[in-house]
Amino acid sequence: MSGFDDEEYESFELDGAGKSADSVSEPADTEDEPDDDLEDDEDFDEVDLEDAAEDEIDFVLAAYREDGQPYVQSLGKDLANDLDELIVQLRRLPGDAGALGFVSLVEEVFVITRVRGQHVQVLLSDAAAASDWPIARDVVDYLGEEPLEEDEEEGEPIGDLGIVADLGLSDFDMGAIIDNLDLSSVDMLIEIADKIKLNPQFRKAAEAAVGE
Repeated sequence: MSGFDDEEYESFELDGAGKSADSVSEPADTEDEPDDDLEDDEDFDEVDLEDAAEDEIDFVLAAYREDGQPYVQSLGKDLANDLDELIVQLRRLPGDAGALGFVSLVEEVFVITRVRGQHVQVLLSDAAAASDWPIARDVVDYLGEEPLEEDEEEGEPIGDLGIVADLGLSDFDMGAIIDNLDLSSVDMLIEIADKIKLNPQFRKAAEAAVGE
């Protein structure tokens, strides 16, 4: 894109097999004791999140510039569940100075990814979404941040609010857009695209994807 800065991802066996019922009656009561530990292990394993379903993904769009002209294209919706693969695909685009990836989920959460060579920036509109969506958790992991505790305030963005500051949208203005609860995540991204001069291409692509 024009304006990119060059300087700027136990198993166990039951005891007493073959013994009489009387001889194993006492340890039988203790066999239930490991259940609590097993339940704890199951809770721990539940950190895996289900992928967002196709109808929960508003769109995955990529934007870049060639010879100053903006181009916007849809990417596979499966990328809405995998930040690493999204970064790989953005690196393949022929932009003059890298590319931007935009993911919107259930019109409530968005992720922006900016890739310029080996330099990657990410922004998640709501840090609490990491408990619901794989790509949001990917962002938190990528940034090396700790997941929010249950009692922490929701709705706070995480990542680089100045991700497109050099393209015309300051970190302050980005924060103001995210804070506008009257806007869906789709509308937020369309407004962001407008500020960095990606419209009408971005708007058309976003509306077409949402209307599918």
